[in-house]
Amino acid sequence: MNQTVRPGFFPLLLVGIAGGILSGLFGIGGGTIIVPALALWLSMPQKLSAGTSVAAILPTAIVGATTYGLQGHVDWIAGACLAIGIVLGAQLGAALLAKLPVGAIQWGFMVFLAIVIVSLWFVVPQRGDEIEINPLTVSLLIVTGFITGILSGLLGVGGGVVVVPVLMFFFGSSDLIAKGTSLLMMIPGSISGTIGNFRRQNVDLRAAAIVGLGACVFVPVGNLFAVLVDPFWGNVAFSLYLVFILVQMLVRKLRKKK
Repeated sequence: MNQTVRPGFFPLLLVGIAGGILSGLFGIGGGTIIVPALALWLSMPQKLSAGTSVAAILPTAIVGATTYGLQGHVDWIAGACLAIGIVLGAQLGAALLAKLPVGAIQWGFMVFLAIVIVSLWFVVPQRGDEIEINPLTVSLLIVTGFITGILSGLLGVGGGVVVVPVLMFFFGSSDLIAKGTSLLMMIPGSISGTIGNFRRQNVDLRAAAIVGLGACVFVPVGNLFAVLVDPFWGNVAFSLYLVFILVQMLVRKLRKKK
């Protein structure tokens, strides 16, 4: 870890608050906000920012999954299946990073995001919808987690960005169960990633603790908005967030071509 990079307490806390609200609202880890904030705003090295974000997501995901779970908005079996797949897939994604044409995969993922963004305006899940658990569904959930893990390892995207819309559109989940289950899935993935990053000295545990503290406190606030907002407007907000991610990816791709 680069010991010269020591961001202040309050800037880190603000980053955590923003990440926590987004985590609770959309069922994501918040890394798409935390990583750019640490790297661009607080001048932390990119790898250290990513590793710190993964560590901060752990307490955030625990609090978020617990908050959704207490309301009955977590499918524990589906979350466990996704977790198995994502832990295995993330390892493979990291191993393939140096071997595959990541540029083509990035463009394919951006096309996927664009399709999801459009779909969110027309397909609205019902709050009473649940995932039907059977042997086929269990297998498909593990495969979904595995593919998500590979994408996370290759592209550095959070699993929730992929899993939440997939659970709604392909597994018949309500928006709230998709978000709560997504947060549950992230817990083992964050543990695995943090252990690996710690070994490689790519995590600032102090910064992660402060960001995680701010996020934990405000995850329930995001959850409150998620519950109160009509599913259609929740989809609209999520689509706008995905537009933000898509624009981020496009800007990075275009800058590399210059």
